[in-house]
Amino acid sequence: MVKIRLKQIGKKGQKSYRICVMDSQRWRNGIAIDEIGFYNPQTNPSEITLDEAKYSEWIAKGAQPTSMVAAIFKNITAKAK
Repeated sequence: MVKIRLKQIGKKGQKSYRICVMDSQRWRNGIAIDEIGFYNPQTNPSEITLDEAKYSEWIAKGAQPTSMVAAIFKNITAKAK
């Protein structure tokens, strides 16, 4: 199963994340199929970039977003309106 999830990057105490499409059997920081965005919760407000076209394309192909990624996407779409 393919999932859209967060890949942790950055130093201890300064974590940021890449939003990646990965096989669910891979470990958290393993090789990603596709990187579709970036999330930095350290800034105020949080820095979020997401390629919405790629996100929609992967959802159409059957990729399942984790709860955190789904919340991030919902937050982006709410800000856009």
